[in-house]
Amino acid sequence: MSAASVRDDARADRSDTRAISPVIGVVLLLAVTICLVAVVTAGIATWSIDTPAPTAAFELQADGDDSTITLEHIAGDSVTVDQLSLTVRIDDTELEKQPPIPFVGAEGFRGTPDGPFNAQADSTWQTGERTTITLAGNNTPSLNSGDTVTVTLGFDGQLLTEVETTAT
Repeated sequence: MSAASVRDDARADRSDTRAISPVIGVVLLLAVTICLVAVVTAGIATWSIDTPAPTAAFELQADGDDSTITLEHIAGDSVTVDQLSLTVRIDDTELEKQPPIPFVGAEGFRGTPDGPFNAQADSTWQTGERTTITLAGNNTPSLNSGDTVTVTLGFDGQLLTEVETTAT
């Protein structure tokens, strides 16, 4: 073999190894880019924009003789009743049976509620409207005069308000 052919073979070997490096670099760059796109897409998919709860004020009254609890919407935004949850506590003990909102004839409650908690009423609770629920005798604890009544209203999983009063 001549010296020229040995040199040509050595150049051919070097150029083959040099050509592999850019290909590997491009493949690695593509893999990193695909991974980044997947992470960003997953992050955006789990990102949710919650609707803020309305801003509203309520007044609570409780009557131990009639076993009634009355809530009045006294100021602020209108509230969509279908997105409300209600928790009633008497002397820091939750009622055994909580009222579903809206309802008609729910277990643990007498009759149907007045106002926007009635399933037949308009589903928007506006300023000036009040609702009354009456506890049934089979719902514990019972409501008596002098008891502290606390009502927590949630809106679409967020705390809307918590109001408290002493039953008359």
